[in-house]
This record gives sequence, C-alpha cells and structure tokens, in this order.
Amino acid sequence: MLENRQNGRITGVKDIKSFDEKEILLFTQAGKLVIKGEQLHVKQLDLEKGEVDLEGKVDSLTYLSKNTDNRDESLFRRMFR
Repeated sequence: MLENRQNGRITGVKDIKSFDEKEILLFTQAGKLVIKGEQLHVKQLDLEKGEVDLEGKVDSLTYLSKNTDNRDESLFRRMFR
C-alpha cells in the first residue's frame, strides 16, 4: 500500500537486488519490481513475512517481463565466461 506517493509497504518480496535514493530493485513473487523516485529509503525489510517498508517520493512502480529477465541473465552469463 502506498500513501500519498511517500510511504508504503510492498508485500510478496523475496529479496532486494539493489537500492539507492533513486531506484529500488526487488525480487517479488510476481517477478522483478523496479521502484523509481527521489530520496527513496528502505525503512524495514522482513523476508520471513515478505515485506519491505519504504519512504520517499515514488514516481513509478514497474514489473519487468520474463523476457527482460532472461536477457539480463544471458548477458550476465556471457560476461563471465
């Protein structure tokens, strides 16, 4: 649930891949989720419950398609052969 684009809780979270003040990348039960905004902060992470609490101005929430995931993995694998 996101309140006034400022504070929110994301559920179904399996892990956090990366985060900074402009972008948070999460692995969720529904796929990769990219949260973009300003002054973003992860306030709390509870992987047992699958929840992330965040604060900051949220500009967008985008789920990446499975095709995008496969291309990322192939590129990553090619880099380290």
